[in-house]
Amino acid sequence: MPLVTLEKIRTDLSELLKSDQELKSVEVYADTLEEALADAAVQLECKVINLDYEVLERGFNGFLGMAKKPWTIRAYQNAVAVAQTVSANAHELLSEEEIASQEEDLNKDGAYYVHRFGANIMLKVVLPVGEGKPVDAEAIVADVHRSDTISVDENKIRKFAVSGTNDDYEIVGTYNHNAAADAIFVIEVSEDEMKATATISAPLVGGSDITVSQIKKALKTQGVCAGISDEKITALVDNPTFDKPVVVAEAVVPVDGKDAYIEYHFETDRSKLRAKESATGQVNFKELNLVQNVVQGQPLAVKILPEKGKNGKTIFGRFLEATDGKDINLPLGRNVEVASDGRTIVAACNGQVFYFNGKINVDPVMEVDGVNIKTGNINFLGKVICRGSVEDGYDIKASGNIEITGSVGACHLESDGDIIVSQGIMGRDEGVITCGGTLWAKFIQNTKVTAGNSVVVSDLIMNSDISAQRKIALHGKKAQITGGNLFATELISAKNIGSTGGGAETLLSVGFDPKAKHRLEELQDTQASNVKELEELELNISTLENQQKIRRTLPKDKADALQELYKRRDEILLQNDDLNAEIGDIQQRLRELKAVGKVCASGTVYAGVKVYVRDEMEEVHADVKSVTFFYEDGFVRRGKYEEPDISDIRDPEGYA
Repeated sequence: MPLVTLEKIRTDLSELLKSDQELKSVEVYADTLEEALADAAVQLECKVINLDYEVLERGFNGFLGMAKKPWTIRAYQNAVAVAQTVSANAHELLSEEEIASQEEDLNKDGAYYVHRFGANIMLKVVLPVGEGKPVDAEAIVADVHRSDTISVDENKIRKFAVSGTNDDYEIVGTYNHNAAADAIFVIEVSEDEMKATATISAPLVGGSDITVSQIKKALKTQGVCAGISDEKITALVDNPTFDKPVVVAEAVVPVDGKDAYIEYHFETDRSKLRAKESATGQVNFKELNLVQNVVQGQPLAVKILPEKGKNGKTIFGRFLEATDGKDINLPLGRNVEVASDGRTIVAACNGQVFYFNGKINVDPVMEVDGVNIKTGNINFLGKVICRGSVEDGYDIKASGNIEITGSVGACHLESDGDIIVSQGIMGRDEGVITCGGTLWAKFIQNTKVTAGNSVVVSDLIMNSDISAQRKIALHGKKAQITGGNLFATELISAKNIGSTGGGAETLLSVGFDPKAKHRLEELQDTQASNVKELEELELNISTLENQQKIRRTLPKDKADALQELYKRRDEILLQNDDLNAEIGDIQQRLRELKAVGKVCASGTVYAGVKVYVRDEMEEVHADVKSVTFFYEDGFVRRGKYEEPDISDIRDPEGYA
């Protein structure tokens, strides 16, 4: 059985201490032990399997929902995981200066130290590292020889110059020792017991130098028992600084723990929100970025937990207490909640996040006095209420409803819900309105509208392109449709349709799905474009193939071009197969559409109006009053006016 030496024990304990110091721990609490371990794994950036933990407080599920108590644990990476992490990330964690320093350490010149301890001449040789220069044996021999030297073993010196002395001093000779000429030193301890210094006076010829053991013994004699630095003492002995105090022991200074603080994931100072800049540095003052949108469950802030202080002690071993960091409360405002980790604040709903009166709030409703240069464009995950008008050139995009108490100019409005405009919409042929629900307005002029449900107008629709998945209903005293293209699956109703003397063309289409119809037109346009490109490809392919037959081989550039033409032809043929399949599906759905659609006018439908019901068209050649257009036996028929049923179009919900 091999002998366990004291040096082996020291080495093992040193490595164990180093690995323990690298361990990082976190204190977490959660409803269950599994959740606590999962949270700890996230914070320590490792897998649960690599965690060790201790239970600080056991949890309790409670009884009938009462007296519930969370689990509290302290978790840390096990030593194996830490070693792997340190090894993998060592290079990444070092700064450029540290990396440069390490590179210097890889190439270090050798060094030697000659001192006289007792009656002996002692030598310590440190070998070079990497490409560093070795020590010069002859220089050592020259340093050893002095007027008081008695004998020198030069063979030993040359041997140690090559092999080194393993950080120890070795005897290489003797000298005429005079104890009266020995170096002397003084140990001084500061009044606050925070450090001890050694001041050495140089020896005279024949005198002995100060040794490490002498300094340590003197420190212990004065009661110094903590903070003694072997490294500093050894450095002082190797390269003594005479007649100046050198620190050889230092107290362990207590380190107060850091207070808890909140790390915000959004800009809390609204004055720092800036308009969007282009790549050239131009500022778009319509994109002011004043709204910070968040979605439900999105982390908004996290509390960084307070740290415990690290206690210290004086060089006499007296305890120095550190102060633990102070905890703080979470700044919880409206529509926010705390995640299961107990320290992360998340949004409880979609909306805009803002910091007010020391609290984090999420507002699902955004209110503005008007949309203009002061607000810029609005892009909001929630409901927008504009208590004024939307000026030309400014846009609103919202995930909830949009309510506008004023008018709308040449703007883009987009909502996943309903859009309510109290006054009217004057698009000036540039306005675009898109809503997932129903659009309500007093009038619509020169605007493109797409509604996922219905469009309800009280007075007038003029020269507009309007598409509704269900109904377009005008129900006011005027209720006039003049000019434009209107599409609805189930119903278009108004008092008067068209205008006296013709004027702008008025085209009404019902009995089909507008989205499907538009998609069908897009597919057919793409198909026609592909057919045209395919004809050109076939012509070019035929030309190159004929050249190949004549020459047997083609130049590389033309051969490559032919392969590209083949590839593009195959792509178009494959795409056309997909187009044909989708076109067939849409046409089949349009044929099977149950809601055949009606156009109703309680007043007059003027000459020139064209009415499409399903795929059949009826052009009105003479004014007709109180009429309903409908589909029957493959034709568009006219019947007596039927009061349209719009009871299923709900009123604007929560309209202000």
